Amino acid sequence: MNSEKQVVSLSASSLFNKRGTVFLLSVACGLAVANLYYNQPLLADMGRNFQVSVREIGFVPMLAQIGYALGLLFLVPLGDMVERRRLIVLLLLASAVALAAAALSPHLIGLAVFSLILGLVNVSAQVIIPFVAQLTPTAERGKVIGVLISGALMGVLLARTISGIIGGYWGWRSMYWIAAVLMVGLALILHYWLPRYPPHLKLSYGQLMRSLGQLFQKEPELRAASLNAAFLFGTYSAFWSTLIFFVEGPPYFYGSQAAGLFGLLGIASAIYSPWVGQLADRHNPRTVVTAGVLNMLLAFLIYWIAGHHLAGLIIGILIMDVGKVFTFVSNQIRIYRLVPDAASRVNTVFMVSTFVGGAIGSFSGAYCWENWQWNGVCALAVISLTIALIAHLTANKMAAIAKLM
Repeated sequence: MNSEKQVVSLSASSLFNKRGTVFLLSVACGLAVANLYYNQPLLADMGRNFQVSVREIGFVPMLAQIGYALGLLFLVPLGDMVERRRLIVLLLLASAVALAAAALSPHLIGLAVFSLILGLVNVSAQVIIPFVAQLTPTAERGKVIGVLISGALMGVLLARTISGIIGGYWGWRSMYWIAAVLMVGLALILHYWLPRYPPHLKLSYGQLMRSLGQLFQKEPELRAASLNAAFLFGTYSAFWSTLIFFVEGPPYFYGSQAAGLFGLLGIASAIYSPWVGQLADRHNPRTVVTAGVLNMLLAFLIYWIAGHHLAGLIIGILIMDVGKVFTFVSNQIRIYRLVPDAASRVNTVFMVSTFVGGAIGSFSGAYCWENWQWNGVCALAVISLTIALIAHLTANKMAAIAKLM
């Protein structure tokens, strides 16, 4: 045990004595997460390439997010059982293979299958974050984790912009090839940069997986936060999965390059996300979540009423991203306070719920667009957010009653 602690101490020292390590890992998180979102501005081009409907091409982002949820559930907990540097490198290389296979897909079925596989193996960011958290001194942990989360958010935002531009000039397959090369390069860099970190949890894989269900059953706060995140990320994904179809028609007639530029509007949310964490520390995180849901509800009402005007679309995106950051950061603060020695498994439950909601939202958004166009997408989001708000406020009331009892 003492020798294991010494190895961990040496690992921490070797990690943080290297200049730029936190920045490098932030970039790694951003590049890894971005793989899930390159497809969104490219869906219209993909649909034309394969000569399929909007509803059919909607399976691509849906399956990628379902795969990601499965990877969160079945692969991320392995970070507590196997050597983490090796796990991170293997996941990055597997992502590169899946991206290359998607680029080579001759038909929609192949692209859909490899999108599912990409989502499954593309969970390295969710292994990196707890890895760094365990090696970071307590006094610096919040700052470092905030930087990593900001990197992940930047990856989500810039992915749409970059893929829209690259896809517009060289076609959608080129974006997948570029991403595959980036994953191979990142795997090589992290293999030589990160220290080895021996496993420390003495549980079998079966015991580890069973503990996820036990946490979900025993922690009502975890269930409430997970349900809230699923609804909100579902509406967020429905918007971004259908935006390209909305803006390529009247009155905008934009291509994928212009559609991708809308992602730049969310950069501010990645910058101020650490401030949101401080706000949730000073106030009840549930209150901040309520404000976030209301922001997102307001955004979709603006899309519905004024989305055909560029100013309305821009204002809506800015308000929606405020709501997204408020809810995502505050919900994470809620769950990490519950079981300090099971942070990775709590995060697994929360993130699986989030991305299952995102997958359902992507597919439902495409279905609503095909049948009812923009009005259908906005109606879906408003109904979903209203349900989320009612469930959240009801859960808050029940929690208050439980404290009195």
